[in-house]
Amino acid sequence: MDGIDVLIAALRVVGVFALVLLATIINVWAERKIVADFQNRLGPMRAGPYGILQTLADAFKLMFKEAVIPRNVERLVYHAAPFLAVVPALLIAMNIPWGRPFTIGEREILLQGADLNVGLLFILACSSMAVYAVVLAGWSSGSKYPLLGGIRGTAQAISYEAAMGLALVSVVMFSATYPGAEGGTLSLAEIVERQAGTWGGIVPRWNIIPLIPAFVIFFIAAIAETNRAPFDLVEAEQELTGGYFTEYSGIRWAMFFLAEYINIFSMSALTATLFLGGWNGPTWDGVLPAWISAILPTVWLFLKTYVLVFIFFWIRATLPRFRYDQLMQLGWKRLIPGAVLWLILSTVVIGFRQFGAPWS
Repeated sequence: MDGIDVLIAALRVVGVFALVLLATIINVWAERKIVADFQNRLGPMRAGPYGILQTLADAFKLMFKEAVIPRNVERLVYHAAPFLAVVPALLIAMNIPWGRPFTIGEREILLQGADLNVGLLFILACSSMAVYAVVLAGWSSGSKYPLLGGIRGTAQAISYEAAMGLALVSVVMFSATYPGAEGGTLSLAEIVERQAGTWGGIVPRWNIIPLIPAFVIFFIAAIAETNRAPFDLVEAEQELTGGYFTEYSGIRWAMFFLAEYINIFSMSALTATLFLGGWNGPTWDGVLPAWISAILPTVWLFLKTYVLVFIFFWIRATLPRFRYDQLMQLGWKRLIPGAVLWLILSTVVIGFRQFGAPWS
């Protein structure tokens, strides 16, 4: 690796960081407008055209707002918790392939922060780490409501991470059956490559078609992992005031807010990558200009991602919050057994497909 490779890697990291910040600004504004439309309101209208600059105005306000720190906090953990929320969210975004690699001279440029050969496992680990921010913020605040929110966050993460992981196993197994594939892979870029092409020249080879139960389980678990409605019991305003970040204000509160919206965007992009073919889509090479064909893969990924982001907002606007017993029952009595049954069925079908019947 020479200096140019180091520079390219640094530019990729900075590019992904800029992308998720820009996406957060757009997503906060989009959610306000979409929920307002569902509720027959206008939403933000004053800061910029159609209120598009309202998120920036709020960000500047929070940056300069006085931070109120309660007397009984554990200061080191209290100050570290917001960073523990943002860092795993950024690391997840770094591992998502945002477009097809391209070549300049003899160098292949990845539109991805890092293409790890254990990328899927790394993302699951980062998703698990995110709950530490919730727990430590709740405990270190020295208050009852944040502590209850942190305890709820722990139980919720344990309940839904199991279903999420089991849903992903069937994706890895199915990707290993791609024609010409040399075994399974945990690289997200490779999983996208193995969804290229079509069945019968018409139907895309996206994983959602043969694995739609895994898609449904994974997406529901992703909503719960991001603590979004109707799974937002960790912050339930009517019960816990603000939950685990009740005692936070100013820029530290904004960091929790930032982490939540980065996770919404990243989880939607991850779902599109694993189940909707990622950047795969028609490029019309030779018909459209070369530069348009070059950016179309990224356009397809963003279109798929924002369809899923819209579903996040749609669910928030239409579904009431679960009771806590309903939250636990859905995770332990529905999603986990469903994921196990689908994994067993997938294993049997893939085994017959690859090796034939054991008695043949």
